[in-house]
Amino acid sequence: MKFTIERGALLKSLGHVQSVVERRNTIPILSNVRLDAGEGCLSLNATDMDLDIVDKGDANVSQPGATTARAQTLYEIVRKLPEGSQVEFDSDGEGQLLLSSGRSRFTLTCLPTDDFPVMSGGEMVHTFSLPASEIRGLIDRTRFAISTEETRYYLNGIYLHAAERNGSRVLRAVATDGHRLASVEGPLPNTADRMPGVILPRKTVSELRKLIDETVDDVEVELSETKIRFTFDNVILTSKLIDGTFPDYERVIPVGNDKEMVVDCKSFAEAVDRVSAISTEKSRAIKLSLTNGTLVLSASSPESGTATEELEVSYQGEAMEIGFNSSYLLDITRQIEGDNARFTLADAASPTILSETDDNSALYVLMPMRV
Repeated sequence: MKFTIERGALLKSLGHVQSVVERRNTIPILSNVRLDAGEGCLSLNATDMDLDIVDKGDANVSQPGATTARAQTLYEIVRKLPEGSQVEFDSDGEGQLLLSSGRSRFTLTCLPTDDFPVMSGGEMVHTFSLPASEIRGLIDRTRFAISTEETRYYLNGIYLHAAERNGSRVLRAVATDGHRLASVEGPLPNTADRMPGVILPRKTVSELRKLIDETVDDVEVELSETKIRFTFDNVILTSKLIDGTFPDYERVIPVGNDKEMVVDCKSFAEAVDRVSAISTEKSRAIKLSLTNGTLVLSASSPESGTATEELEVSYQGEAMEIGFNSSYLLDITRQIEGDNARFTLADAASPTILSETDDNSALYVLMPMRV
């Protein structure tokens, strides 16, 4: 195998694939990236057995072939080469890869390509396309609520499924950690109507979001009962799905909340941030005291003292007090893009619904806490 490639193009591709590789591996081949040089093209492939990524780019290939090299080492070498330089690779198939650029020479130890696991194949039953901007929106507005509790593994991802709202079919993404829930939806592609509900693992969500950050084209989505594949630009990302049943989240969305508060979202978030500076680090508790037209935010701790701030709000109803984790409040208000946030409340012990006043596509549920 022998080929030459521009350093910038190679670094971009390596940046895409090397982040999938786990730093500590008991299986040596999983620390490596597979390099396949074909006609005018270099394909890089990395996997952790749950997630697989293939990235293709242009290269000047004089001798086709394939090998594997340690992903992190290769990435560090290329990252430190001068900008605009050409990088030449030469492998004799005897377990070594020669890399040269300018006056720099590196000899890398290789492992056989036959040992490299193949995961990206297999038939996918359901296929549809989504604009990259829509996928970014679904991820950005829900992933903060993904659970990190490993014992409840079925909550360690985003539940993607076809649902119905007001007689229309929608594609809905849901995440929850038991304390808060995020539900965001968009138009359902025609060919996705029969898709099964699937749970995208946290790592897959993170890698996909990074990869589509600058993508403007549609992303082709293929899925089966156990795998999902995303294809866009020169990248193919294949992932196993979480093998579990997502809970019936609609049961925890309250329907009887009869009190409504509307507040300027930016002012509210800034006030929460200021007042929470006094709350204890462990609970981050903050109290909301509501009376007609007025909201008072307060926090106290034995070590730091007390803090209060008053805001004008739209609220007509009986006076009430309710406590929340301030970090959770801020996580949700960061997702609200409009000017105003709507709180739909019942009492101090019941979950509260947060939403935008001008956008019904996103809904957040937050459990209260004692303060």
